[in-house]
Amino acid sequence: MSNSPDTSNRKSDTILVVDDAPDNVLLVKSILEDEGYDIDVAEEGQSAIDKVNANPPQLILLDVMMPGMDGFEVTERIRQQEDLPFIPILLITAYDQPSVAKGLDSGADDFIRKPVELEELLARVRSLLRLKHSVDERDEIARQRADFVSRLTHDLRTPLVAADRMLNLFQQGALGEMSEPMAEAVATMTRSNRNLLDMVNTLLEVYRFEAGRKVLNFTPVNITELINEVIDELKPLAEEKGLSLTLEENLNDEQLVTVEGDRLELRRVLTNLVGNAIKFTDEGSVKVDIQQVTETEPPQLVLSVQDTGPGVSPEEQKNLFERFRKGKHRNSGSGLGLHLSQRILESHNGTINLESEEGKGSVFTVKIPLKKDSH
Repeated sequence: MSNSPDTSNRKSDTILVVDDAPDNVLLVKSILEDEGYDIDVAEEGQSAIDKVNANPPQLILLDVMMPGMDGFEVTERIRQQEDLPFIPILLITAYDQPSVAKGLDSGADDFIRKPVELEELLARVRSLLRLKHSVDERDEIARQRADFVSRLTHDLRTPLVAADRMLNLFQQGALGEMSEPMAEAVATMTRSNRNLLDMVNTLLEVYRFEAGRKVLNFTPVNITELINEVIDELKPLAEEKGLSLTLEENLNDEQLVTVEGDRLELRRVLTNLVGNAIKFTDEGSVKVDIQQVTETEPPQLVLSVQDTGPGVSPEEQKNLFERFRKGKHRNSGSGLGLHLSQRILESHNGTINLESEEGKGSVFTVKIPLKKDSH
């Protein structure tokens, strides 16, 4: 009778044993089945990878020395598949210390030497399955939290939208004339409500991206046309603050600046970048620059937004694109806009970076692959 802990709570754990030696497989299989584990077997690397893709096990016991694809390569190929859940890999090796280091560097989680000792094997299996269950539990908690926030955020939109419509009716005089103090109060309420609605909408978009639920509609998008729309929309805000807002196009007339992307989401990015530049700049200018870089493969659209604002300190720059990382400026918002912009650009195979020096303004630069027939 085994002196190992009770196995009743791990009946569903499946262990994939990968070894080209039938005697080794039979020994390990009999040991683990006696402990209540479900055992699947693969005799070589490719069939092991196929089994992992078809039905991921909770643990892989993998012999290092196999013909064709060895255990190191199998480990590397499994770890390269980002859509797989975390699966601990226990290497079984008769090699020396350097090969153990190579296995761990390849992505394995532990190793055991041949000849395999029964108690050591069971102890390592239990340890790695505890790790697997812990990671799965953590991921499930994170998923539930994200789902809760997403649902809560979605539900918050309903009363905020209703309040926005009601405040609009007040401002339009549909519910009677308002005194001047009341009109000012309603205007303040309207601005605050819209700021909150914008924050809720942004938060909802962030969680849609992070939960993999965001559906993008990719079509050819002319960025020059799109940025002109954004500038026309935001120019009154710049003029209110006495700022110049200009667009500089370093392009030939015959050039088209077209990317394959979701027009609405790219507009969200441009609105965020230009809007932030205006918000954080008290005097001077905001300049948008568009150019093509055709020397790269694929060719790229490079769009920069430069302001003469207070700049961003090196400390703030380190975490600027993380969620809820608010800047120290008095006008700093929820800390979600830049994070969402980065997620949107990543979904377009693009990048965003910042160059800034305190007291000398900031330059945000966006790079997106150009549509192949746009140059």
